[in-house]
Amino acid sequence: MNSVVSAPVIAQAGGWSAGSIDAVLEILLDPTIWLGAAAGGAFGAALGALPAFIFTGFLVIAGVWGGEAAQGVGVDVGFGPVFGPHISFAGGAAAAAYAAKNGDMESGFDYHNAKDIGFALGSRPDILAVGAAFGVFGIVLEQTLRNLAIPTDPIAFTVVASALVHRLVFGYSVIGVVSSKANGYFDMGPFERGEMRDDGEVPGDGEKNGTDRLAVEPWLPNMYQWSHVVAIGLFAGLAAAYAAIQTGSPFLGFGISAATLLFLNLGVDRIPVTHHMTLPAATAYLATAGTGYAPIVALLIAGLFGVLGAVVGEAFQRVFYAHGDTHVDPPAASIAITHSFIALLSIVGILGSAVWVPGAV
Repeated sequence: MNSVVSAPVIAQAGGWSAGSIDAVLEILLDPTIWLGAAAGGAFGAALGALPAFIFTGFLVIAGVWGGEAAQGVGVDVGFGPVFGPHISFAGGAAAAAYAAKNGDMESGFDYHNAKDIGFALGSRPDILAVGAAFGVFGIVLEQTLRNLAIPTDPIAFTVVASALVHRLVFGYSVIGVVSSKANGYFDMGPFERGEMRDDGEVPGDGEKNGTDRLAVEPWLPNMYQWSHVVAIGLFAGLAAAYAAIQTGSPFLGFGISAATLLFLNLGVDRIPVTHHMTLPAATAYLATAGTGYAPIVALLIAGLFGVLGAVVGEAFQRVFYAHGDTHVDPPAASIAITHSFIALLSIVGILGSAVWVPGAV
């Protein structure tokens, strides 16, 4: 398989073999991996989770455009044990949850401060230590999933698992609390009406009281309507598939999507978040194109996977993000779910392969 379209893994490095308990143990006993992951988690805490993820995007773009010669510097490093999202992004999100819990994160964010993943947390040793600890957690879980060949995206799965763990460790509600103003998890009406939480429903964050928080806090206030989500999913998916046609890689669309979040981090309004649309769409295109389908059919299937990724991400945010206190990443959840579906379609023979998804390649 072309190395540019190989899995974003480090599992093949150093002689590790996929699907092996021995490989997992070898990783867990390698101090260089632990130290690299600790440094990556601290990096995410220092810069903030979102800036760290943007850095991942630029690394992935460099790896794809540079071809095989740049693979180790770009894709493998961008998804690897220092800068991978399961390390740096997850470590940054956990550090924000810790800092906000202790009242040390007065960022001025509209929601609970623990959701402010664009806020740099600096160099405080305890905050860096939290990021480092969750970086180590990230590499252990991701490499366990990958080397046991669990048919999902191990990086995305680990990002979500890490967020749920940091909620549990730091005393937040794991799922979140639905406000009395909302008619269930999926109701965004209280946000549209600007309704606030009742006294005692949710905690403050050291900067604001619980009653200063919106009854529903949508992940993307400009992109939660279903029609908007479907539209951007379709076109982002088609664009990513076309990039895959040109490069043979499923990762360029993802890298571009991640890099565009620089503008979101800089405060530009209405920047969409699309990496959970572009990655499954490009993967689905490459999984479909080699199975005898006409190119137009493969493109349409990619567009549908872009829509699926968008819809799954929105559904997840309405349950775990909009009513919670910390950042649980909707794109990561969507990527894990959509790639598990691609793996399943490959296993049952509907798709010729799952391209890079472990357990089904």
